[in-house]
Amino acid sequence: MIRRLTALSVLLGALVGGPVSSAAAQPGSALLVADLDDDDADGVPDGEQPRVPPSPDLLALRMPRGAAPATIPAGVRLLVDGGPVQPGSAIAANARRVELQATRAGRSEIALAGTTVAISAFEIRAIDGAGRRIDMARSHASLQRTPPDRLGDDPFGNLDDPDAIRLLVIGAPDDLPLTLDVHSAAPSGKVIDRLASVPLGHVPCPEDVPPGLVCGSTRPLRAVADDIDRNHPMIADRSVKGEVGGALVVALPGGPKLQMIRIAGPRTSPLGPLGRTRARLRILMVRPRAGGPPPMGGDDAGAVAIARAEVERANALWGACGVSFGPPEELDISFVDPPRPHLLAIGCDHGLPASGGAIRVRVDGHEVTATIAPRMRPDAAARAVAAAIAAAGFSVRLSDNPVIGAGAHGTTDVLVRRPGGALATIEPPASGALSTDATLTACIGAVELDDGLQHFSDTDAIAGTVEERALLKAFDDGDPATVDVVMVPSFAGGGRIGESFIFADGGAIRNTIIEDRAGLRADRASFALSHELGHVLLDEPGHPDDFGIDTPTRLMDADAANASAYGPRRLTVDECARAIRQSGAPRGGAARAAGAPDGAAGAPPGGAAAAARQGPGGATGFRPSGPVPLLAPWPLAPLGRER
Repeated sequence: MIRRLTALSVLLGALVGGPVSSAAAQPGSALLVADLDDDDADGVPDGEQPRVPPSPDLLALRMPRGAAPATIPAGVRLLVDGGPVQPGSAIAANARRVELQATRAGRSEIALAGTTVAISAFEIRAIDGAGRRIDMARSHASLQRTPPDRLGDDPFGNLDDPDAIRLLVIGAPDDLPLTLDVHSAAPSGKVIDRLASVPLGHVPCPEDVPPGLVCGSTRPLRAVADDIDRNHPMIADRSVKGEVGGALVVALPGGPKLQMIRIAGPRTSPLGPLGRTRARLRILMVRPRAGGPPPMGGDDAGAVAIARAEVERANALWGACGVSFGPPEELDISFVDPPRPHLLAIGCDHGLPASGGAIRVRVDGHEVTATIAPRMRPDAAARAVAAAIAAAGFSVRLSDNPVIGAGAHGTTDVLVRRPGGALATIEPPASGALSTDATLTACIGAVELDDGLQHFSDTDAIAGTVEERALLKAFDDGDPATVDVVMVPSFAGGGRIGESFIFADGGAIRNTIIEDRAGLRADRASFALSHELGHVLLDEPGHPDDFGIDTPTRLMDADAANASAYGPRRLTVDECARAIRQSGAPRGGAARAAGAPDGAAGAPPGGAAAAARQGPGGATGFRPSGPVPLLAPWPLAPLGRER
């Protein structure tokens, strides 16, 4: 086939102004590929567009301006500056591009400037596991959501894999290549991975293929998230690493691109096809002490590299749902010192009502006293304390917490800042206790990471510990549309590598994740960040094995740790749909295929607390999760023009 394309370029290169050369007068032939993909990502096959952008799928001609093609057969379009020319229409003198485009498989002839050229075209189709055709322009490929498995006795037959794709090549017997190259491209257009010389086996043609044409097929190909899946020996020869927003590109062996299909979310789900959506992360690196080293990585540059790698892994796994967290190199990463004690927790954890007394603190050295009446609940007492502190010239914000499992009432945090916005320092009074009330307690939220961050348990997961609240509320940016990822050196007591605060439980902290060095060291054995992002996006505090069968291959499994292709890395299509319901923008009707503008669903999540692989049980159902979506539709763009 490469030889025939070369011969065509020689032949058509002679079609220039002036008399047709003797070389051009010789019988010639051209072999094209039917242009059924979507290079400009507008959802319309290029072969149907009224104006076609430049593409390697088109064959450039050099023809005399003012000449008119005598005949244009069905299945071929002559394009002038991207627009199809009708038979008998002259080519404009100022035309910059004259090209041939095939739209279907078969053989025909076209008369060009006095020369008749035989046109052969073959077609490439994508076929799903059930044997159905996948429209390369209006639909898309998807990343694998199932572990590696062997093919059946018929390697070209249907199989129970919703994401695998066979490439079917249709054409005249002499026109079909013996092998194809398949490579994956990133949204930038950069090649990610390549499968060279993929063999084609002879298969029966679909019923709509005209007589005289034959069909060849690849075995089912898998677009996978990472090199662990890519290199598994059972599937290595038919797997290619891909990326949501990119594409699977079909090419001649060592030659030009033929066709491509974009990569997005699952093609079938309870919400219809899922395109591509994006969540935005804000990463805070908390130093163990003021002016100290970063929480991981040795230095700031090392910490940034670690954070980017962690998000890249999350992109890979959540790509199975069409979800991305954006290019790792564009991450919003900040390095912060542990906050000074700026939080006063009224009621501490258990929220007992007052018996009567006073709460006394020093704020930046100023003694402040608030009288607490009997039977006051923590929220009322906090307002009395806030008024006393504000009278001393400070800015005060109140943050009410929900009732924890063993609590009487919800507690309230008093957050104090200086008039300029910097955190104030809260200390015990010069003498005596913080609270003289016999039942209503008060605690100063101090963040001391040298001994690890005190993490919540099932009892107080809904609110978080006082130390967690002091840390997270100090850096709250007030933007509910971002997910905050706070990286700390370690959790106290061991056994915990990550936590998440989600919307469902109604806590004051929402859409927030904490991860420590142990979570990063667990790497692809646990995928700690990806797992915690699952709690936030699904708005679900529990795990599937809390309620049903233990499936260690699922990302949201509670306790699996396995770095192989059978470890906790898979998301089900129902989980993909739930993430869109809970965290996506409101939608009417099903999402269009790859990256359509109306591609998200449901309402957003945020945060009640869910422990990493040891969170509390209970499902929240499919209720709207909040007023601001975390997942925004992210339409596909032409490769190389993402930004």
